[in-house]
Amino acid sequence: MKQKTKNPASPVKKKGRVGVRYKLFLYFAVFTVLILTILWLTQVIFLPDIYKTVKLSELRISARALSQRITDENFADEAELLASRGDMCILVLHMLNDDTALEVVSIDTLPFCMIHNTDRNSKFTFYDLARENGGELLRHFRFDGENHMYYSVDEAPEDLSDANEYILYTILTEKDGETYMFMLNSIISPVSATTRTLNYILIAVSLLLLILSAVFALIISRKFTRPIVSINDSAKQLAAGDYKVRFNEGGYREISELADTLNYAADELGKVDGLRRELIANISHDLRTPLTMIQGYAELMRDIPGENTPENEQIVIDETQRLTSLVNDMLDLSKYESGNQSADFADCNITVIIRDLLTRYNSFCEKDGYRLEFSYDEELTMYTDSTKLVQAVYNLVNNAITYTGPDKIVRVGQYVALGQDGKPLTVRFTVKDSGEGIPADKLESIWERYYKVDKVHRRASVGTGLGLSIVKNIAQLLGGSCGVESEIGKGSTFWIELPVNSVG
Repeated sequence: MKQKTKNPASPVKKKGRVGVRYKLFLYFAVFTVLILTILWLTQVIFLPDIYKTVKLSELRISARALSQRITDENFADEAELLASRGDMCILVLHMLNDDTALEVVSIDTLPFCMIHNTDRNSKFTFYDLARENGGELLRHFRFDGENHMYYSVDEAPEDLSDANEYILYTILTEKDGETYMFMLNSIISPVSATTRTLNYILIAVSLLLLILSAVFALIISRKFTRPIVSINDSAKQLAAGDYKVRFNEGGYREISELADTLNYAADELGKVDGLRRELIANISHDLRTPLTMIQGYAELMRDIPGENTPENEQIVIDETQRLTSLVNDMLDLSKYESGNQSADFADCNITVIIRDLLTRYNSFCEKDGYRLEFSYDEELTMYTDSTKLVQAVYNLVNNAITYTGPDKIVRVGQYVALGQDGKPLTVRFTVKDSGEGIPADKLESIWERYYKVDKVHRRASVGTGLGLSIVKNIAQLLGGSCGVESEIGKGSTFWIELPVNSVG
């Protein structure tokens, strides 16, 4: 019985995780409940306390405003305006002594106003209490209409619990050496009926808001999560190896930017996958050919008498060297791209070093008809890693030999650019072939790993085919740059440009 196994590349749906759509709906619902709770607390539960606090604040503000304007000519008009706006009674007395006072302003706007329905002795009692209390007095009373009596709120009978509450606020102030007493009276009407009305309204509003919030939460969550769900589905296809998948760029700005990034990632992964396939095919070809020849000639020399000749032995040696060169280039490229390669800078006459390299190269290539020409404007001594620079030039020469034209000529050059002070600033090394040239749209891509202009694998006459990637990494390691200029039918010129560092 076969056992089914999961594809490790396929995404697995997380169990126990809540989706963003449901989380958004939940947050929206919680927010709605929070708003309704605040409405209930402010409009029902704490409404009497809020109402009373507002009334007391109005009394205090009005009293202080009057005390500052007691000497104004139109003080009476201002007091009357405050009384009508604040729905309060106002009495202002000029205290001549503890038992005598002159009435300055008296405004009666309330039914059963406590100020105007109490005798003279009660007013002086309030004056004494306010003076003992630091110049301010606040008292709460309830009025018994049947007995025409005022009770303190704490001492009022139970049957007066729903009666109007009278607030009496008294302050004393000194102005130009004279003492004034300001008495303000306002009514706090019971809000139980209002509270009941608000209860009914809030119940209806709450039910309506809960329904609307649920509907809007579903609509918004779907609209908000639709592009995310789409991107998630496309990402699963990408994880499964479909690099041609496209991510929808619609929706919000952040979603659009994420889609752009994922589209770019999909393109790059597709390129890498294509290059990987090409690498496997090319490396397999380059490895198989020398191995096949080594095996074939070795069996030939073993099985056939007289075939153990120096020529056959040299073929085995050449193919072994080619195989070793390929492996070494792959290791070098891996080191450069992983950042594990470092430069060993030293003073060197780079002109002489490259000239000697090409002299040895000519001896090797003469049998195949290749010719290397070297030109330079001046001998240059610079502070660099000559070994890695020579390796880069060597790889460019190998590439040029592979792709040069029928004349089999490769031209190598060294050209120094001077700074404003007349000293060498940069040096450019060029390698020119006379081959078919490279299309303009391919010039940037040839430096990528394992890239080929044509898709038909072509075994190099010299080298391994990985040289341009190594050249790019060496140029960057030495603090320079590299590039190529090409024209179809007239060949290509590869170059490396490095700063001429001061001699160490």
